[in-house]
Amino acid sequence: MNVLCLGVSHQTASVEIRERFAVPETRLPEIALEIGALPGVEEAVIVSTCNRVEYYAASGNAPEALDALRCYLQARTPQTFPLRPGESEPFYTLSGPASIDHLFRVVSGLESMIIGETEILGQVKKAYAAASRAGSTSRHLNKLFQRAFNVAKEVRTRTSITRGSVSVGSVAVDLAERIFGNLSRCRVMILGAGETSELTARALLSRNVRSLFVSNRSFDRAAQLAAQMGGEAIHFDQWDQRFSDIDILVSSTAAPHPIITGEKLSPIMKQRSDRPLFVIDLAVPRDADPDVNRLEGVYLYDIDSLQAIADRGLENRQREITQCEALIARHVGDFYQWLTAGPGTPPVHLPVASRKI
Repeated sequence: MNVLCLGVSHQTASVEIRERFAVPETRLPEIALEIGALPGVEEAVIVSTCNRVEYYAASGNAPEALDALRCYLQARTPQTFPLRPGESEPFYTLSGPASIDHLFRVVSGLESMIIGETEILGQVKKAYAAASRAGSTSRHLNKLFQRAFNVAKEVRTRTSITRGSVSVGSVAVDLAERIFGNLSRCRVMILGAGETSELTARALLSRNVRSLFVSNRSFDRAAQLAAQMGGEAIHFDQWDQRFSDIDILVSSTAAPHPIITGEKLSPIMKQRSDRPLFVIDLAVPRDADPDVNRLEGVYLYDIDSLQAIADRGLENRQREITQCEALIARHVGDFYQWLTAGPGTPPVHLPVASRKI
């Protein structure tokens, strides 16, 4: 039995490419079942976040499974294949110890844009739970993901990799502070009421923003988050009507197409008396059409724009990475031994090496 990973991430592709492969959370069980039914694939889990889309599979025939998975993706995303001129192959393919090591690194935050961030662990847990409920996992991936969650916990308790680490949302707030200075005079609207939105809202409140508005397709969820944050909930079909009050717009919805467009913003900006609008788009697929950046007074930053700020925090945690990798390598060896030979065989000793895909 082998464990495979076929994926695309912020390390290999821009947000423009990643959003073509993004899988909505509501479709994770359905797609996992479809992947699990492909030739050569026996079990499947799909992880889809703003920074990565990864397909994990247990297979007794790795070449057949990978070929089938690539054909599936080509059929599912015909707008992407063949690749456009100038675009390089965005996928990475991992198998055996490399795929196990990669998953353990992902859940531990070592492959994140912000090294050591903890949000990814919850996202992978949700992805695994969706696949498990759908029945696309069994003995091998169940054990793999449960081990991964244990590894992540051990990394966080035995190292300092998360010390000073931040979420994508708080990095976005750092960027807002660099542009506006003191945020205590700023009015902020958040579109979307999921985990990323909540983390961003909390980071904003820690900088004492003047007021906070929350809008979401489910008004009850918007009201709940707004109440927690001391803000005001706005009906989703009315969010654009409050723009006279807004300095910063943070968007992280699950919309399949852009909801922030030049057509919608252009007349609004003409009424703002030269007040700039700072738009932080944390969604994949993107909520904001890139063309809005051409509007006078609009400053748009997407998820990839946060990379430079995130890189500044890496130096402080670099010395912890080696310790994390040594811990992970031990678990990879133990799990690979179980996967391929079962108990009673000598342990597999894997080299400890920092690497990027």
